[in-house]
Amino acid sequence: MPPITPPLSFNPAGIELDRRQGLTRQLYDALRVRVLDGRLVSGTRLPATRDLAAALSISRNSVVRAYDQLYAEGFIESRVGDGTYVAQLPSPKKLSTKVSTGLPTGLSPALSTNWLDSPVISPSEVIHRAALGRIENNHLPHPPPGPPRAFRVGVPAFDLFPFEVWAKLNGAFWRKPDFEQLCYGDPAGDARLRGLIAAYLRSSRGMQCTAEQIVITSGAQQAISLCAQLLVEPGDGVAVENPGYRAAGHAFALAGGRLHGVPVDVEGMDCQVLNTLDDCRVAYVTPSHQYPLGVVMSLARRLELLAWAERTGGWVIEDDYDGEYRYTGAPLSPLAALDRSGRVLYVGTFGKVAFPALRLGYLVLPPGLVDAFTRRRAVDMRHSEVSTQAVMAEFMVAGHFQRHIRRMRRAALNRRNALLAGWPVGVPGIGALPNVTAGLHLTVRVDSLAREQVLLAQAHAVDVEINGLSNYWLAGTRPPPDQHAGLVMGFAAVPEAAIAQALARLRQAWQA
Repeated sequence: MPPITPPLSFNPAGIELDRRQGLTRQLYDALRVRVLDGRLVSGTRLPATRDLAAALSISRNSVVRAYDQLYAEGFIESRVGDGTYVAQLPSPKKLSTKVSTGLPTGLSPALSTNWLDSPVISPSEVIHRAALGRIENNHLPHPPPGPPRAFRVGVPAFDLFPFEVWAKLNGAFWRKPDFEQLCYGDPAGDARLRGLIAAYLRSSRGMQCTAEQIVITSGAQQAISLCAQLLVEPGDGVAVENPGYRAAGHAFALAGGRLHGVPVDVEGMDCQVLNTLDDCRVAYVTPSHQYPLGVVMSLARRLELLAWAERTGGWVIEDDYDGEYRYTGAPLSPLAALDRSGRVLYVGTFGKVAFPALRLGYLVLPPGLVDAFTRRRAVDMRHSEVSTQAVMAEFMVAGHFQRHIRRMRRAALNRRNALLAGWPVGVPGIGALPNVTAGLHLTVRVDSLAREQVLLAQAHAVDVEINGLSNYWLAGTRPPPDQHAGLVMGFAAVPEAAIAQALARLRQAWQA
């Protein structure tokens, strides 16, 4: 009869515990890591709880709790009358000793060691190569850090937002919530808010739309992405303004669309160029205030664009990102208000009249598209955050929304005037200031790309934030040299006093 091989035993001498942290968790981590990396093989006998506690100079309760967790997760097993053993597990592959590029904070020493020993996984190992390539070429840059400063683009005067009113409405919702609203909601969004948005668009923008045509989104970018996912097949041509809003182009490119940069002149997107694109299925435009040049699309161009869509069976995506800001007369009627063939999808957002972190936008869709867009959105996000929609609906019903828009429009006008009045004159290479009649930013031409880069570097050196127009052109396009460069500046992010201080620093930097 062959001799019985005694089980392997575990020596706890290598375990070091930090008394300032949870002992149970540290011991659990240490034993778990040793099982996973093969230092504790299957069948190894563990010390009795009393013996291990004495060896580590900790309480027996800490050891019992650690053992209980390991037993619950299947790492160890108890044999009646014989003790505690490492469970029968598949033989672990020895982990790489390659050091990871990052270390999460707040981990216990045992778990940190396991992380450091983990191999670095390249994205190409887990993401399809074609999809990874599209992401690498079509991703959004990180937002600028810190609070708003002059002259950050895309930021409204949210220092004027009535946060106290919002907080009261939010508190009222959560003090006595409607239990129906706390269940899974309609993927298209809160019915009350959709009805209020439709009423607002009818009264202020002349759009003859109903609540049933509206789908609530998490900001304008999600609305654009939904359009890309449902309207663009891989290989389809997509017309985008050039220069234009690059994040929209990224969404269409990720969906497999082939981007065609269509030039923009003083009347908006050049429809003569658009008409030469035989494979184009979608056109993305910002007609109320072209981004970034700031021109307003003429009525003739709007009608040409609608005629193109009707003739070709194409779709027009109208991004009305800051249409509430019109400084001469009432806001212009959107392109969607002229649409008679159901070819325009209208993108709206609350981010430019409230604050960007609100993440609340909407789509106004032709009736035949609503069901498909609702179902597609539900796959990514079951429905929008409930309290934000409910509070915004109450904000609108109580009249705060319209009053706030008027306040924001006056503030943006005053801040625009402060920028225009204090702008440094006579700086070499900078063109004349444009006539700004709408929106929250302006673009000043610069005579060369080299000069643009110098001006930007000097502005950043004195803590002034300005974007270069060269960054808004579609990659691979070659615009005329006299149109390529410029300075894109938002004027609503900070009050007039901060604008004056920033202009003084710019004047000193640029005229030195």
